[in-house]
Order: sequence, then structure tokens, then C-alpha cells
Amino acid sequence: MTETLQHKASEAAVHSPVGLAAYFDTLPFLGRLSCQKRTLTAGEWTELELNYEVGAVGLADGAWLKLAFKFYSDWALFQTTDPTGANYVSAEYHARPLAPGQSPATVQALKVRFDQKGHERPFQKAIVIDVVDGYLNPGDRIVIRLGDRRQGGAGTRVQTFVEKAFRFRLFIDPLGSSKFAEVPGDCKLEILAGPPHALQVIAPRLVGLGDTFDAIVRVDDIWGNTCRDRHLRGTLVITAPDATERTQPIALAAEDWTFARIPGLSFAETGEWKLQAWLDDEPFVIAAVAYVQSEEEALRPVYADLHVHSDDTVGTNDATYNLTYGRDIAGLDVVGYTVNDFNITEANWDKAVEIIHGLNEPGRFVCYPGTEWCGNSAAGGDRNVVFLREGKPRFPFDEKGQSLRSFEWNETTAGTIRPGMWPVDRLHAAYEDDPESHLLIPHVGGRRCILDWNHPELERLIEIGSAWGQFHWLYTEALARGYRVGASAASDEHQGRCGGGAPATGTFGSRGGLTGVIADRFDRAGVGNALRARRTFATTGERSFAALWQGQHFMGEVFNAEPEAPLSYRLLGHAGWEEVQLYDGDRLVWNRDLHAEVGLSERSVRIRFGGARIKDRYRAAYWSGAVAVTGAALLDAHGVGFDHPEQSVWRTGLGKLGFQTATHGDVDGIELTLSDLNGVHIAIDAKIHGYSKIGDPLQPPPHVHAPEARLEVSGKDLIAKGSITLDLPGVELRLIVERITDQTLPRDLADEISLSNLELEPGREHPLFLTARQRDQSRIWTSPLFLKARS
Repeated sequence: MTETLQHKASEAAVHSPVGLAAYFDTLPFLGRLSCQKRTLTAGEWTELELNYEVGAVGLADGAWLKLAFKFYSDWALFQTTDPTGANYVSAEYHARPLAPGQSPATVQALKVRFDQKGHERPFQKAIVIDVVDGYLNPGDRIVIRLGDRRQGGAGTRVQTFVEKAFRFRLFIDPLGSSKFAEVPGDCKLEILAGPPHALQVIAPRLVGLGDTFDAIVRVDDIWGNTCRDRHLRGTLVITAPDATERTQPIALAAEDWTFARIPGLSFAETGEWKLQAWLDDEPFVIAAVAYVQSEEEALRPVYADLHVHSDDTVGTNDATYNLTYGRDIAGLDVVGYTVNDFNITEANWDKAVEIIHGLNEPGRFVCYPGTEWCGNSAAGGDRNVVFLREGKPRFPFDEKGQSLRSFEWNETTAGTIRPGMWPVDRLHAAYEDDPESHLLIPHVGGRRCILDWNHPELERLIEIGSAWGQFHWLYTEALARGYRVGASAASDEHQGRCGGGAPATGTFGSRGGLTGVIADRFDRAGVGNALRARRTFATTGERSFAALWQGQHFMGEVFNAEPEAPLSYRLLGHAGWEEVQLYDGDRLVWNRDLHAEVGLSERSVRIRFGGARIKDRYRAAYWSGAVAVTGAALLDAHGVGFDHPEQSVWRTGLGKLGFQTATHGDVDGIELTLSDLNGVHIAIDAKIHGYSKIGDPLQPPPHVHAPEARLEVSGKDLIAKGSITLDLPGVELRLIVERITDQTLPRDLADEISLSNLELEPGREHPLFLTARQRDQSRIWTSPLFLKARS
């Protein structure tokens, strides 16, 4: 039936579908999005169905939709080419019953693709759905299946880190004009930690004899998320240097995070103490060990993460969550809370600063506010600004009301981008009148710092490790340019796990770092002075320790060298030190191979993959391939340095292995145990590709300068040479096969280096720093001694 209305101005009848206008009034104009689930487990495989009900606006021929989520999520990349494969995404049209007299929609198809840069920051990752050859009626539905399993696919692998309110946001172009509108009402999911997988024990690596300290024991899932709301019991065994033991129960929290703080520990005997923790009645949960060195008059280093984001710009969960996680779960002593300067609103900044000041507690937890100046590399690149003093920071405006941002743009900004302090020269000028209150740290992130710019009074440290990767090359370049910068590392945390937390599987694919600080006082002023004095070392997330000195001169100092006095160093670790190197700027001048010192094995060999493709944002080298061993039995193989379950090695046949991993400047490896080294032949075939920024994730882009690598070695060559290296085009990109030891490597290493043997050029300054690697491929760097060699 069609309703007929009389029109006063014409004898012709007016027609409209019966009741359709009233039905339109019941619909949201832009439609609504719904989801059948409310919670997911981090890293789980699932099928997720989202329903979009078309609003009163309808969708025109040529319209398109974007189901977007935030760029820092490591949800597995969606694909649209293999319906039987994992992470397949589909979109399906369902027509609503027609009203009397209503014409059916004419849409012929929905075309789906996935684009990692499909929308605006922070909702950049997008499933894009095009309406093909026709229009959709209001009330029609589009069903989007993430991980569509109907044709045998495995589903989709969920984001691997927890988030209180993960959001899918739908944007529609209803008119086909490429002008997008946000559909009100995000699909919100809480992503929870999985079951217990491993314990972590966090304690300082070095303490003074008789000094008290706290240790933290926490329970993590397989992806490194701390479990919650678990009723578990644990045991802690403390072993003294003389091998005597004492045992105590661990009172793990039953609500919220599953952790325990063990306060007031103190050791009266000099030497290495061992803290071992396990869960009672949970034999498959991996136990944890930490080592603490207790020494007379030792100054305990404090561990800092000076680069932590939250959801007020580009992080996960709110400021309070991230800061209390750093204090209570990561066991950090110092946190530098960081906002992207162009993204933060003034109201959110003021709120964050208030929270930071409220949590700052001298003697327990030092917290600094900070910003990330987000200039493009062409203008100097990323610099963190850490506000070291009490009171209101000089941001977002100076005393004259001038903006101190790089520029201003966020989700709610109307109009054009508004420029501010640009280029980095002007950032330097904004703070150079008070350098003691400010610390600027150049770093490598999405917009890597360019070292054509430097301010010696403000830029006292440089970030050489973060969740973005490891950047030894940046450190050596800065020192070779003559810049007096010390070592720092941080998480640059976007996933809510600061303090050396587990990496994600995407762009932020490296373990976050830590800065060790040797401070005379544990408060803002004391730690700030030590940071500016470069009394620091940088780790790849571990509570390791490193120090370098000559006589009374400590790392970070500028001085004239005593030619007869040796350099002294001390290293404390957990997995055994395998290599120690001394650099003079960008020049390796001394090396120590601990595998060779303790004795190389006749049966053990290691394959290592390391480096990055490029220096910029999507730098990771993704390695996949095969290892073939002939001429000897392959008795065992296991991975080292792998960061999460998707990096692995497995047997594919007799003497054959498959592997896949990713390196972001870090190093991963495979240790092989053979029946005999003499007659063995090892062949490694690797494919190297980059990040699937655009295009089909099932066909990732090859590393154009070295898409494949092949290395063949014989046991005889390894016996003769010790190691064989294939250097590849890239950034410290290489493939290595090497002999290793079967013996235990030392966790405590102290020695001297003769200055005269280094043959340093007299009359000029030499920035000498130490870097060392442990068997698990964790790493540490000291700040330099800036010494002038005498003639």
C-alpha cells in the first residue's frame, strides 16, 4: 500500500512509502554500531562480529565506511585475500524488510580492504568497506566479521596487551563525497590478561651492605601482562652467598594486579644473593630468579623510565594506571611521564601534572612531568623535555603566552594545524635560560631525531633503546660528532607496560629500556642532578648494572686522563656476560670475548640475526626461513632473545629447522647442540621483509636491498675462525654463525683496561664508553668518560 496525500497546490497526488518517515525518526541519523562481545583475552584467537545498522541518512552509491582502531594496537593484521586463512575479514550486506511502497536498495557488493594508515591519528588502522554499484537503505545492516571462520580460518589474533577500553570506531562517508562522519557510540572491549604463565622478581642489582630495599614479585601471562584477580599462593627462597637459605611465603594480592611487594629486605653479608620465587601448586608456571649484590658502601642505582605515555595522547589506559603500574608492578624508582606536545589538551596536561605531583614521593618514587616535542626529522626530530624541578612546568605556554608546542593538532582541533616552536632551534631557545631545570633527550621513534642539531647544556643524554628498537648507531654518531651526551634508555611506552615491559608484536616490537642512575639523593633534585651529570647507564629493560671510571673520575665526567692509570669497569647481570666492548666514539678500541675465555664447546653453535632495515619508523627486519644441518646429528635447538610467542624456531624434519623472528636493532638467535662439530655443514636460508604498512599482509614487502640471505658454513671453518658473519645492507643488519661455550658465563665482571694499549690520539677529547651483552642477548651501555689523552 502507498499512502496518498492531497496537495493543496496541485491536483496531482503526493506519494511516499507508508510509515517510512516515522521509521526514519526512530533511527540515529548516522546509524549505530554494536558488537556481540564485551571482553576478550589478550592474544587469544577468536571471531568477532560487529553489526552496523545504517542510519536515517542511508548510504549513497560510492559511499564508504572505515572501521578504525588505534595505531599502537598490535592486533594481527587483517587480510582479505584468503578466506581459509587466519585474520580474514569480511563484510556482508543484509537488507531490512521494505516498507510498503519502498524501493529495494541497489547495492551490488561490498568491497573490503585493510589499510594501516586508513584514517587519522590515533584511529589510523582501518578496515575500509566500499559500497559498490548502488545504495543502501536506512535500517539495512552490514555485518563485519573479524577473523571470519566460516570457511575454515583460524580466526583473528587479538591485541596482546591489556586495555580497559579498547575501541573500534566507525566513520562513514554517507554521500560518497569522501567527507567522513563519526558514528556515535564506539564498540568498546575490555582486553584482559590471560592465565598465569611466568613469575617476575624485581629487585635492585646492587645495594649497600645493611641497606633496606623492597622486592616485587608479580605473575604474568604469556604475553607479559600482569594477571589480575587470581587467588594464588607463592614461596620466596633467599639464598645467601654462603649458600644458606631462608624461605618465606609470598602474600600475592587476590584482587586487582596479582603481585606482592616484599618490604624491608636487608643483607648483612657481602656477595651475591639469590631471590627465587614460584607459585605453590602451579608446577607449569615458570619460576623467577633475581640476583642482588650486597657490598660495603655501595650506592644503590635507581632505575628510571623517562618516556611513558598514557591515553591522554597515544598511550594505553590513563595516567594514574600507567604511573602506579610503574611504581607497583614494574618496580620503577623514577618515571618520566610524557605527552605528545601537539596532541595534549591544556586541561588534560594540567590534570596529568596534578597526578604526577601527587604521586611523587621522595625516597620511594620520583615522578617527573614531560613532553615529547614532535617535530619532523627535517626540523630536528623527536626530543623529550623532562621538567626536573618542582612547581608548574613551562608548558604549553611560556610567561609571555607563546606556545611551546611543536604544533597543535588533536582529534578535537578545528581548522588547520597551528605551528609553534619550529624547528628544534626554537625549542632549545625556549628553555636555554634555565638548563638546570630541564633535560632534553633526543630519541628515535616515528620521527627520529637528526643530530644536525644539538644543545650541549640541555641535551645531556640520548635515548639509545626503547620499544622502537636499539640504536647503538645513534649513540656512536652523537659521540663522533663531538656531543657530550650520556646513555639513557626508556620504554617510549604506548601499551601500558612501562619499566622494561614485554614488547608487542607490531611497530613497538622491542623490549623497552631503562636508565640506571647513580644519584646521591633519591628525590627530584638529586636524581635530576645525576641525570644532567650523565651519571647513568642504559639497559634493554633489565636491572643490570654497569660503571666505568678512571681513578676518581666517574662516567659522565670531562677530565684530563692520567696516562698510567687504567680504566676500571664493573658489570652485574643475570644471564652471564658474553661480550664486553670499549668504544672511542664510533670506533671499537677494545673487546673481550667471554665464550672464548671460559672455553668454546666442541658441540654448541649459535646462529644470530640482528639489526634493522632502515633508521626510520618502520625499521624492523622480519626474518623467516630454514636451517639445514648435515654431517652431524642435531640434538637440540632453542631460541635466544625471542621476545614473544610469535618469534620462534621449530623442527621441520631430520636436521632441519624453520624460524621466524623480527629485529628492530636488537639481536635474536638459535642455539644448536650437535653430535660433533668437525664434519658438520650448516646452511641458513632467510627471507627478510619489512612491515606491511600497505597492501596484503600475506605478501609482505621484501627488504629491497637484501630480500634474501644465504650463509653456509662448515664445522672446520668454525673451528678455525670461531665465527662467520654475513653483513647485509641495512642498519647493523647481519647474520652470524659462531661457536659458543657450554660453561656458565660470569654474572659479575670487574677488570681494568690499560689506557696506554688503546693508542688514543693525544691532545684531543675521547668519549670512551663500555657496552656489554649477556647470553640472552640483553645489553647495557655506560655513559662515556670524556677524557683528554695527554701527549
